[in-house]
Amino acid sequence: MMEPAQSEILSNGKSHDLGGEMVVPMKMMQEEDVNGTQTVRFDDPDGALENEEFLPSGDGKKNIHFTDFEGKTSFGMSVFNLGNAIMGSGILGLAYAMANTGILLFLFLLTTVAALSSYSIHLLLKSSGIVGLRAYELLGYRAFGTPGKMAAGIAITLQNIGAMSSYLYIVKSELPLVIQTFLKADPESHLWYLNGNYLVMMVSASIILPLALMKQLGYLGYTSGFSLSCMVFFLSAVIYKKFQIPCPFEEFSANSTAEHLSLNVSSHGHDYNNGLVHEDDCTPRLFKINSQTAYTIPILAFAFVCHPEVLPIYTELRNPTQKRMQKLSNISILVMYTMYFLAALFGYLTFLGKVEPELLHTYSRIDPYDTLILCVRVAVLTAVTLTVPIVLFPVRRAIQHMVFPTKSFNWLRHIGIAMVLLTLINMLVIFAPNILSIFSIIGATSAPCLIFIFPAVFYIRIVPKEDEPMNSAPKILAACFAALGVIFMVMSLSFIIIDWSTGGGLAAGGH
Repeated sequence: MMEPAQSEILSNGKSHDLGGEMVVPMKMMQEEDVNGTQTVRFDDPDGALENEEFLPSGDGKKNIHFTDFEGKTSFGMSVFNLGNAIMGSGILGLAYAMANTGILLFLFLLTTVAALSSYSIHLLLKSSGIVGLRAYELLGYRAFGTPGKMAAGIAITLQNIGAMSSYLYIVKSELPLVIQTFLKADPESHLWYLNGNYLVMMVSASIILPLALMKQLGYLGYTSGFSLSCMVFFLSAVIYKKFQIPCPFEEFSANSTAEHLSLNVSSHGHDYNNGLVHEDDCTPRLFKINSQTAYTIPILAFAFVCHPEVLPIYTELRNPTQKRMQKLSNISILVMYTMYFLAALFGYLTFLGKVEPELLHTYSRIDPYDTLILCVRVAVLTAVTLTVPIVLFPVRRAIQHMVFPTKSFNWLRHIGIAMVLLTLINMLVIFAPNILSIFSIIGATSAPCLIFIFPAVFYIRIVPKEDEPMNSAPKILAACFAALGVIFMVMSLSFIIIDWSTGGGLAAGGH
């Protein structure tokens, strides 16, 4: 249902001040189809904004529809797509985060972040509903003109290229190890199928590129569902292993004698306690504060990054309404919230204070040839591979809006942008081994903008002052939300700089 202010803006065809930004007047035209139904259409004289169509519904009220195509993606498939966009490789590090916060503090932080993410999506959807636009970049255009559109487009491009690069780094580093273990190959051999550079190019060309060439994001619902099922398998294995691995766990060794001799000295791999096993090593902590606790806050803050994908999924949703899309988002966040917490909890309870930043590496210290863990590695590789096309879609849309704002859909351009993006990302993964350090900086700046700052400031600028003055509770809350984003950005950058200066590698706050 249209907001009151929106009805006023669109019915009189005059310019209207949306939070200080003048909206370009649009020409109102009435058309009558063969059935006698009248359609009110607004033409954009500049061609920079998308056309909107306002069709009378059965109750006489007007709802927004988009004229490029009718959304046909089901609610369930949309949940899969958004859930897959949320689910990142960061789930492998959540057990380590819990080890540095304790169970209750971790649960509090995770719940807070999930609620903030849902509120952020609410701001995006409400802003989108008021102006009838369904692209992040176009909301930026409506709020701040061309600078707003470019800022949103650049942030989406950098954030998602960084995410795709991190996923392909996992493929490059993990897939050769999986193949080597399954084939019992010599780790010192130089076989081409054990070369991560060749493998990442093969995976990109044979799996990622064909999926990225889909015209609509909704078609990826099936692959997203399979990707999420792989992560459910990962979660099931983590829960199962909790009841199979004793505490303190026993390091893998080819020499059984050395294995028994080392049991009480190096059973945990990390010499945190000078080689001694203390009774409290096997006791879970509810609250824990140490030097690494602060690093977990950015990790959790970015655990629900999906905002560039929200509006494209909203557009392709069947029977799209703001309420329906908010419900879809809440379900996706709730499912990921549950999976995140269970993976962190059982991973932490398995290894407690000795869990590593990458959970699967800890299992390998017990038995690198464990068949179940190998299958889990394959499942995780499959999941991150199938996530790349979902993340690529918003980047291509951002480039379209920034470089070709008035051009209609063209298959050649659609395919060309996808191929150029994948080629660039593959080159980064292959030839720039330290590029993740650069993308950690990018993620620490673009992610807070996309999650906190942009949704809040777009909302403040777009919602008419007649409806919500600047001193109203919703806008004050949005301003506080933007300030929180600035705080997260400063914190993340500070941790990364401190990490670099001390030679560490703990300030990982990516998706």
